Amino acid sequence: DMVIIPYKDRLALFAKYLQQLVMESLGKEKDLDGKTVHQGIAVYGNKGSTDQHAYVEQLRDGVLNFFVTFIEVCKDRRGKRFEVEDGITSGDYLQGFLRGTRSALYESGRESITISIPEMNAFNLGALIALYERAVGFYGSLVHINAYDQPGVEAGKKAATRLLQLQKQVTEKLATDQEKTAEEIARSIDADPEDVFHVLRHLASNDPQIKLMPGEATVDDRFSLGEKA
Repeated sequence: DMVIIPYKDRLALFAKYLQQLVMESLGKEKDLDGKTVHQGIAVYGNKGSTDQHAYVEQLRDGVLNFFVTFIEVCKDRRGKRFEVEDGITSGDYLQGFLRGTRSALYESGRESITISIPEMNAFNLGALIALYERAVGFYGSLVHINAYDQPGVEAGKKAATRLLQLQKQVTEKLATDQEKTAEEIARSIDADPEDVFHVLRHLASNDPQIKLMPGEATVDDRFSLGEKA
């Protein structure tokens, strides 16, 4: 796993960006030769200053299946420094949290790297993005996969399109067949009963015309289309 811990409020969403970049680019079933390889790296992380307590315990004492990258911003802020107590600024606390967390991981045999940028601005943010985009491309080449296609994402979009088409079929069927179970409707339109049930439940929860009549068990629930108000 790849853990990203930035110590700057303005980088709070950076781990989410890297999650999309790395997992979409490197999560592949096939390599360039068509062989099944199941490549991929799981990415998670958040703002170190407030969210490190959510996962540092596991990083220090749990399963060692990850590498950690700390992101340090040397300049605290522009303008007047903000002291949270005499002689100690919020930036001092951030530095303490970063170094302390890194030391705690090291003491437990957990290695990490730290990327330092002088200050948080558009140029340095662009440099971070460029660094990871190029690293992802190189990694894809090393493991012999295409990091620039997205068959998994496309499969999800196609499945969503099929479900929307199924919803239209189900609604049309309800107009002629009243008080039917999901399984009965599914058989009549040659569809998957589970998909039909979830479509019907969604419709009954959001469309006042679709009525749900609970049965003794969920599979016995019946659905009907009421008249327009």
